Amino acid sequence: MNSIETQALSIGYGESLIIDDLNVTIPKGQISVFIGGNGCGKSTLLRSVARLLKPTSGTVIIEGKQITSIQTKELAKKMAVLPQSPIAPEGLTVYQLVKQGRYPHQSIFKQWSADDENKVNHALEATRLTEYKDKAVDQLSGGQRQRAWIAMTLAQDTDIILLDEPTTYLDMTHQIEILDLLFELNEKENRTIVMVLHDLNLACRYAHHIISIKNGKVFAEGKPEDVINAEMVRAVFNMECQVATDPLFGTPMCIPNGKGRCILKQNKYNNAVNA
Repeated sequence: MNSIETQALSIGYGESLIIDDLNVTIPKGQISVFIGGNGCGKSTLLRSVARLLKPTSGTVIIEGKQITSIQTKELAKKMAVLPQSPIAPEGLTVYQLVKQGRYPHQSIFKQWSADDENKVNHALEATRLTEYKDKAVDQLSGGQRQRAWIAMTLAQDTDIILLDEPTTYLDMTHQIEILDLLFELNEKENRTIVMVLHDLNLACRYAHHIISIKNGKVFAEGKPEDVINAEMVRAVFNMECQVATDPLFGTPMCIPNGKGRCILKQNKYNNAVNA
């Protein structure tokens, strides 16, 4: 069974159509990544799947049900969403932030319980933030702060987690840290994870399923080795490249042709040959 499907989905802002008649399938229990050039509709699609943006036509299906038929609180028990660059109120501690993930499970008849506390503690442990739980979120490093937000989504205890560019503004070390964490959550807890990523090589390393978007439509969809090739990169990103095999992971690795040093190296080679 698939976790998420879109059926003839169209999304726009005003008279501008961003996503046009899109059919996408998100496999259950896997990591799926949306890739594509700037402005192609990746984040728009993710927001619509999260029911943060109403489509102009078509529908989103969550575990066999139309998303519009699911009450907001029930949807929050099925799916957690982490938008781009979220901001916590000044002075809010890590524990207080993570605790907010349990709000969909509270009601007049069900107040804070030992189970809620256990879920929060588990989220802190999984993100390696237990020792920082009393520290203000705005005092954390970029990587720690992103882990705190992910901990909040974990405390929500949903089978599906949506993340819009979770590695944006992070250095290389923190990018790998966050993606390793998400990979562990998928491996150990079978969470369905859907992300927007810009880095093709990281997308290939961590995704089971890649969806390439061009001009609001699916250009290619499937396993990284079936999607990532020089023709796709040329068509979707307007860039020439070589696609090799990652020596550590065996996944596709995109090497941009670029200019500059590449041209300089070629000129040196030509001069040596002609000398």
